[in-house]
Amino acid sequence: MAQHPVESALWWLERLWDELQERRKYVELMRQYCCGDHPLPMIQDKARVAFQRLLRQARSNYVGLVVDATAERMQIDGFRLGDAEAGDPEAWRIWQANNLDADSDLVITEAVKVGRAFMLVAPNPDDATTPMVTAEDATQAIVAYRPGSRRERAAGLKCWEDDWTGELMATVYLPDAIHKFRAPKPKHGVIGQPKWVAREVQGEPWPAKNPLGAVPLVEVPNRPDLLGEAHSEIEDVLDTQDRINKTLIDRLMAQEFSAFRQRWATGYELPEDENGQPIEPFKAAVDRLWVAEDPNVKFGEFSATDLTPYLKAVDADVQHMAARTRTPAQYLLGQLSNVNGETLKATESGLVSKVRQRQRPLGEGMEEVVRLTLKAAGDGRDLARIETIWHNPEFRTEGELVDALVKMSTLGVPHEALWERWGASQTEIAQWSQLRDQAAERIVGGDIAALYGPKPEGPVNVEAAGGDGL
Repeated sequence: MAQHPVESALWWLERLWDELQERRKYVELMRQYCCGDHPLPMIQDKARVAFQRLLRQARSNYVGLVVDATAERMQIDGFRLGDAEAGDPEAWRIWQANNLDADSDLVITEAVKVGRAFMLVAPNPDDATTPMVTAEDATQAIVAYRPGSRRERAAGLKCWEDDWTGELMATVYLPDAIHKFRAPKPKHGVIGQPKWVAREVQGEPWPAKNPLGAVPLVEVPNRPDLLGEAHSEIEDVLDTQDRINKTLIDRLMAQEFSAFRQRWATGYELPEDENGQPIEPFKAAVDRLWVAEDPNVKFGEFSATDLTPYLKAVDADVQHMAARTRTPAQYLLGQLSNVNGETLKATESGLVSKVRQRQRPLGEGMEEVVRLTLKAAGDGRDLARIETIWHNPEFRTEGELVDALVKMSTLGVPHEALWERWGASQTEIAQWSQLRDQAAERIVGGDIAALYGPKPEGPVNVEAAGGDGL
């Protein structure tokens, strides 16, 4: 193959394509485990076909609970710019216009599940003030960074299979241009680079200019390391999940063949049929009685297999998984009784700490997306300082929360911060701030009734309200 200039669009395409194929193996494995499609437990080959039903029943998806317990506590409430006390309304408007108040949950869940997810920013030809943002899958997108940097994006690639033509489609994103390619889908079993050619779109130059001046494909990583790799939340406990499944198949086989108490008889001469074959003399049933006239005949039974060791082995492995992933054991075991609030809070402290730690790198990716959208919308403000506003991951009773907020208010904490801790959305906080300011203006104007809430609209009929009238 001919050599291409370093960092040309085709050079990036071939390099990132190869990296994406390798990464897909990891992503698909993590996704397979999270969906409960675990590898079947190992048993002897001669018994494997006969016990397919038991093998399928032996998979219990604990790693899926680990992902759910982590992702469900991460919710974005808004974005704060600079020294602002409340979330930025323009950033949230664009966010909601792209349905990202819902789709961001999908991005976070995928990142927790497979290690990373992606978001793509593009100008909106129909409304320049509302750029388009889409969530991208880790099997279809990849980003390359400048050497020595884990944040400066050098190039991005999105690759997918066209549903209509069956061709491979690829788009290479560079800071100054966007290059589109297509290629025939490789035949099954063929390994190597597809035969890429330029994919020209009617009415669009090739390559297209990148108006953002930066790679618009942004990676949202979970558990990143200093080498730039991101990791799934369940990567460390796949072996534990396999052990659980192996214990479960052993238990099911014991239930199938050893849980029923086998009976025996001695001193009994078995009757035979006309061909000399023994005839089974007794049939076990709840309404049947075994009787023998010979006093030398003795009956007995073998004890059933005790399933308790299997159940304890599963519980032990689940406890190990809970400890390694900092997931409360009661989430995985479903055992919770006579536990007070303080104890419950203590058991969830590890999960809350982990979630707060995961929010930081995930938030960096989200903030870069907001930065690109505001830039694409022509926002002239300083966008260097953007902070993700996360919903409080700690579950507390309403009484505990109110008590804590009242105590914080005595320390001079602003109302906006207290409302945010309460769990109010940025839209609600903006509305409450406006109502508070309006009430303050009315009080200054001499309307003392403003101290007791919003002024009712229209005249009040005193008699209809039950008053005496004057």
